Amino acid sequence: MAFVNLKNKEIQVKIVYYGPGRGGKTTNLEYIYKKYHSRINTEMVTVKTHGDRTLFFDFLPFDMGVINGYDVKIQLYTVPGQVKYNATRRLVLRGVDGIVFVADAMAVRREKNVLSLENLKENLANYKKSIIKIPCVFQYNKIDLVEQGIPVLPVETLEEDLNSRLKRPSFAASALAGTNVVATLKKIISMTVTSIKKDLK
Repeated sequence: MAFVNLKNKEIQVKIVYYGPGRGGKTTNLEYIYKKYHSRINTEMVTVKTHGDRTLFFDFLPFDMGVINGYDVKIQLYTVPGQVKYNATRRLVLRGVDGIVFVADAMAVRREKNVLSLENLKENLANYKKSIIKIPCVFQYNKIDLVEQGIPVLPVETLEEDLNSRLKRPSFAASALAGTNVVATLKKIISMTVTSIKKDLK
C-alpha cells in the first residue's frame, strides 16, 4: 500500500523496475530523468555495487496530481540485476506499489528473463504480495538490436515466456533510443494510481 504522509497531505507511490542484469532498467530511468529533468526536484541517487554495471537503485519523485485531496509523488527505483544482490533486490521491493519488468530481448538472454521473473515472484511472496494482484507492465527492451544483426527474440516468444498467464500490458522498446520508455512509464503510473484509488475507497 502506498505511503500516506498525513502531515504533508502526500501519497508516495513506489514503482520498481525489475529484470535481469544489463537488461536496461537503469537506462530507462536515465532516459526519464533526462527527459523530465525540469519536473523532477531531487537528484538521482546512484549507488554502484562492486562488479555490477547497473546501479543499486535510482530514486526520483515525480509529481502527479491529486488523489482524495492528497498530492501524489511517484518514486522510481531500479534493482541490481545480478543474482548475488538478491537481498538488495528484496529490500528495494519493500512497499512496492507497481512493477515494470524489463526483459532483455536478446535471444541469448531468454533463460535469464524467465529466471528473473521467477525471482520477482519469490521476492514479492516475502512481503505477502502476488504478481497476479500488483500492477505490472512488461517492457521488451533492446528490440532495435535486430538492425545490427544481433539475434533478438520475437515479441510473440517474449509474451509466451513471460506474459502468457498474466496478460499484462507490454511494450517493445529501446531504452537507449527512448522508444516506448515514456509509454511504459505512463501505463504503469496510471495502473498503479487506479489501484491505489481503489484501495483508498
